[in-house]
Formats: sequence, structure tokens, C-alpha cells
Amino acid sequence: MISIKTVLKKKKLSTGKYPIFLRITKDRKSIFFRTPYTTEVREWDAKQGKFNTKASDYLNKNRLLLKFQDRATTVITQIEQENTYYTLEEVERNLRIETNPKGKEIYPFWEEIITEQKMAGRTGNARIHSEVVKSIKKFSGGKELSFYQITPEFLDKYEAWLRSNGGTGGGIGVKMRCIRALFNTAIKRGRIKENLYPFKVYKVSKLKSSGIKKALSLDEVHKIADIDLSERPTLIDARNYFIFSFYTRGMNFADMMTLKWNDINGDRLYYIRSKTKSNFQIKILPPALEVLDYYRAQNRKTNYVFPILLEENMTFSHLENRKRKTLKRYNKRLREIGELCEISKPLSSYVARHSYANCLKQKGIATDIISESMGHQNIAITQAYLKELDNSLVDEAMEVLL
Repeated sequence: MISIKTVLKKKKLSTGKYPIFLRITKDRKSIFFRTPYTTEVREWDAKQGKFNTKASDYLNKNRLLLKFQDRATTVITQIEQENTYYTLEEVERNLRIETNPKGKEIYPFWEEIITEQKMAGRTGNARIHSEVVKSIKKFSGGKELSFYQITPEFLDKYEAWLRSNGGTGGGIGVKMRCIRALFNTAIKRGRIKENLYPFKVYKVSKLKSSGIKKALSLDEVHKIADIDLSERPTLIDARNYFIFSFYTRGMNFADMMTLKWNDINGDRLYYIRSKTKSNFQIKILPPALEVLDYYRAQNRKTNYVFPILLEENMTFSHLENRKRKTLKRYNKRLREIGELCEISKPLSSYVARHSYANCLKQKGIATDIISESMGHQNIAITQAYLKELDNSLVDEAMEVLL
């Protein structure tokens, strides 16, 4: 049995009055929520838990106290419908969520998440979240938003606005997954209730990237590795980064950028992937070792393996700016290398990762092994990943029809 009543706490304030609380009692235990009201003892009806006729504007004050009780009753009813057995702690958590309008504002919570991501070294995620915040603010005219306002209708309109400004399915999908992650975290931390979750209706899965994943054959990778760049020395770093990425299970550029010499021990390389926080321990194959030897001989001042970050202890913004600038240059030079090697597929940093997976597939390596080597959370991700890559095996199989 649970009871709700407004009570006067007998602890006098500096004003000489006493605070009024909402008391919720269950199993002989009580929790208290302070109301905005204070009063003198003579103005309070302790038996009925309300202001008496001696209090000024007592009728209006009592109406507002009833609203506090009604709100608590609604929250408790919702909890009882979901779970017959519940505790006062659950009531307190849900009531605080329900009665705290500031806690439902989306931008302060979002900034909190971004700060946590920066502290955890997840600079890529922090950058994406920051970009989505700017985009949402632009769409909504800079107005403060609450979680209540992010409805399926809001998301539909936001999607339409993004498309009208040149957005594609893949890019819009990134933004929507970012918003979905924010809601999941807010629910997990008790900031909002699950009934506010808009993604039961709005499906992110409908947003598909228009781009097709490109992958190289092993022969094409060897072409890049073996090309003579003595007359094009500005392309050497780009070639080395690509080959190193391919032979380290498709290590992405962000992780290569921050890789340090002390991450290498003997014939093993150890690192934590920034995107997924998965731990990797990789055997260094001869082509990757050749790249490492090239940069070890340079004997630079920093502890970074590659000459991408030129100083230690860079700030988040400096790190992101450097990454964006060097990645753009890297991709541009990869395209030049592709032309020199007469490879028709457009090269980019991610083609090394795609190519790694595709070459293993063509060599007949089991999908579960490919999945584990790439750090995918489950084999379904790898299956979807491989499905979008090179179809040469299917093409060869079809030749039996000729």
C-alpha cells in the first residue's frame, strides 16, 4: 500500500516559516519532495494536509498542492502498470524525471555527452555529435529544445530539411543514429522516460548510403605496394599509410594518426580502436614492418609512428583540425596513386579496410574469422559489410552458365 500526502516539516527556516513537502510512503518507508511553499503552523491543517482559511489565497495554494499529488499519483500508476513490484527508489527516480523540466532540455545533456567523449579520447564521435548539434540548432532556429519535442514528426521534418539542403541517405543516417544514441543514453541514465523514445516509429534503417563500397583485389594492392615513387616523393607517405592499413586488418586513419612506438612490442602491435574501443593485438607482417622501419629511421622528436601529428599533447580542437586537414590530403594523394597504378576504382583511406575484408573473402577465409579480425561486434555486421563489396566471386560462379 502506498500513500501520498502534503506535510509541514517541523524545521523552521530563517524566515520563521516551515517548508511544505510531498510525502510518499510505501512499506513504512517515506520519501519527501519539497514544494515551493512555506507557511506558519497556524495557517496549516495538519490532519488534511492543506492550507486552512487563515492563510492568504488558501484556495489557489491548495489547488496547486493537489496538482503535485496528482502528478505523483500519475507517475506511481504508470510504474504499477509496468511492474507490480517496485521500490520507493523507482518512484523517486521517475518523479524527479517528471518534475525536472531542465533535465529534459536536450542541449545541456548533449554537451555533457560530448565532453565525456572528448575525455575518453573518442574525438571522432565528439566531432560528429558537435556537428549534429549545430545542424539541429540551425534547423530549429536556435531555440532551446526538450526531449519531448523530438518526435517522429520532428525527425521526418528534419530529414526533409536535410535533403532539401543536399543531404544524402548515408549522411542523414549518421545524424539520426547520433540522435538515437543520445536518447538511448538519456534513458539509460534516467534523464527521460522510455515513452519519449521516437525511434520506435521513426526507423533509421530506411536511410541507406547511396555510395557503393569499393575494394581492391590483392593484385591491385601489390601494384600500390610495388610502385616506384622515386620521382613522386610527396606520394610516399600516402602509399605507406594505405599499405600499413591493409596489413593491419584495415586500421583506420584516426588510429594510425595516434599510433605510438610504445604500442609496438616485438612482432606485435597493440592498440584500442577509437571508434569501437575494441582491443587489438596484431601480428606485424613483413609489408607493415617495412613501413615501420621506414619511419623508425626518421628518428623524429615525437613518439608518434607516423608524421601526421607533429607535437605531443594536442588539444581536442587542434587534433580534429589536424586530422581533417591531413586526411583530405591523404585521400587526394591516394587518387593520384590510383591513376599511376591504372586502377579504375577511386581510392580513399577506407578502401584499405574494404580491400582487407574483400581479399580475405576471396581467399576463402570464413566470415566469422574476418569478423573477429575487424573487431565487428557480431557476424551480421560483417555479412552486411561483405555483401556490399566486390562481387568477383559471384561473377566467376556465373560463368558456369556459358
